[in-house]
Amino acid sequence: MKDASILVHAGRAPLRVGGPVNMPVHRASTIVSPTLEEFDANEAGDAKFRNVCYGALGTENAFALCDAVNRLEQGAGAMVTSSGLSACTQSLLAFVGAGDHVLMPDSVYGPQRMFCETILRRFGVETTFYDPRIGADMDILIKANTRVVYTEAPGSLTFEMQDIPAIVKAAHAHGAIVIMDNTWAGPLYFKPLTVGVDICVEAATKFIAGHSDLVMGIIIARTDELYRRMRSFCVQMGEIASPDDCYMALRGLRTMKVRMQTQFAQALTLARWLQDRPEVMQVLYPPLEGDPGHELWARDFSGGGSLFSIVLPKTEKKAVAAMLNGYRMFSIGASWGGYDSLVEHCHPQRTALNRVSPVWNDDNCTLVRYAVGLEDVDDLKADLEEGFARLNAARS
Repeated sequence: MKDASILVHAGRAPLRVGGPVNMPVHRASTIVSPTLEEFDANEAGDAKFRNVCYGALGTENAFALCDAVNRLEQGAGAMVTSSGLSACTQSLLAFVGAGDHVLMPDSVYGPQRMFCETILRRFGVETTFYDPRIGADMDILIKANTRVVYTEAPGSLTFEMQDIPAIVKAAHAHGAIVIMDNTWAGPLYFKPLTVGVDICVEAATKFIAGHSDLVMGIIIARTDELYRRMRSFCVQMGEIASPDDCYMALRGLRTMKVRMQTQFAQALTLARWLQDRPEVMQVLYPPLEGDPGHELWARDFSGGGSLFSIVLPKTEKKAVAAMLNGYRMFSIGASWGGYDSLVEHCHPQRTALNRVSPVWNDDNCTLVRYAVGLEDVDDLKADLEEGFARLNAARS
């Protein structure tokens, strides 16, 4: 079954729940059984990983959403968490302990970096931040105690691509597992598990839900063994998402293909237009032919997210504010993946401690990130053009 059909039909059982096309919201904490024998069977062996037996272990809505995303990602099992960040952090914690070592891309999501530098350090886990462009040379960084190689492609601020198959090969040769944050491309445009990634994490807050109105994470495992370990850990940590949010995420999933197709096309149109603007030093977007990560993107991905950044010459904050504050289409906000367009003034210099490229270390440029929504592309372009006029006026 193709992805478009999976998006429509996966996670649905209308006849089992009385006929509704969309599964009703099952708000439940306690699940009762007619007999002691059935109660015991519902929580024994494999049943506890697949059945609804207690609200904190998963509701009908959570299992339906997990089934749909798991089928899209071609995994062995999926679980929901309370946020995208919790999906990132719990996937790490499930596989490391005191004395272990983790490899983390220098371009990783900022809160995940902070988690490694605070919580993991306090628990005795060492983290090495690596150049995300390292590829097959990852082999030289792996230690005897390296348990996890974490990846994120592209980075969600500076958009470096990673050679995921090469990193997987190096990690597996040393017995380490690979976790990938696949939120930017989502299951429609890249399927990490099919190239050997062990654990895929996504912020369902973004493209899956698609409407800027819920916070959720999803973890998908490549094998049944990994799924059992990951799900057992999440249960022990009390990780779950509400049935109402799972319902809304599953409803958003149904239209993800048409939303992402439109947003990707509009983002690419705007990124190409921005390349020719005299105010812009560089557009950071792997689908662009001239982007440093374009070859890897074209080899491994079938499409892209609608998130990209532009690099401006070093610009005073008041001039950046003049550009951003007057936008009509682009609201100032830190998220992305919803139907609305957003913009953010970013500061990779504050977090990228080991970055090889001096452009970030020297603090000699300004980074602005755009998330392209579903507005008319000509209106978005006009909004950007007016913003540059304000920027130029503020500089003069």
